[in-house]
Amino acid sequence: MIASLRGRVLAVRLDSAVVEVGGVGVLVQATPATLAALRPGEEARLATSLVVREDSLTLFGFADDDERDVFETVQTASGIGPRLALAMLAVHTPDGLRAAVAGQDLTALVKVPGIGRKGAQRIVLELTDRLGAPSSAPVDRPPLGGSPAWREQVVEALVGLGWSAKQAGEAVDAVSGEGGDVPAILRAALRHLGRAG
Repeated sequence: MIASLRGRVLAVRLDSAVVEVGGVGVLVQATPATLAALRPGEEARLATSLVVREDSLTLFGFADDDERDVFETVQTASGIGPRLALAMLAVHTPDGLRAAVAGQDLTALVKVPGIGRKGAQRIVLELTDRLGAPSSAPVDRPPLGGSPAWREQVVEALVGLGWSAKQAGEAVDAVSGEGGDVPAILRAALRHLGRAG
């Protein structure tokens, strides 16, 4: 199990980053919020989770250990694989997920593409005792200022979650005046798409 990695960021892609560790470029899948904090040429540390399949080894990276732990915990619910778990963390912070599950907030859970009402009910039923209560600590996210590619990151994250480029672009344009960081804009765009759908 690869629990974390530290190295120089070689590239940041739409849904992944390449981090050089010991001379090897490691591809790490991550949420838009985690990717927004990475800068090519700078050193980074990511908590990681290795998902082993018969035909692939996929490394998922997270800003901290708590985010990784939530990623692994939500996959213990039936029907939740790594891609859907990552989508959940793209829409909600770890504490946001804990609050939604603890408060049985099905509306918050169905904002994640791929989760319907029955799936949300199952998640609440299966994860209430596993995720624990949300902490009261604030979550620091990188600001949008200084990252001119934030719009493209949000649009492509939405496309990766299943919307068309046109729908994603229109949603981001509709909510970009609200300000905030990349995850906040992504959540606002998802809310907008949920109302439009």
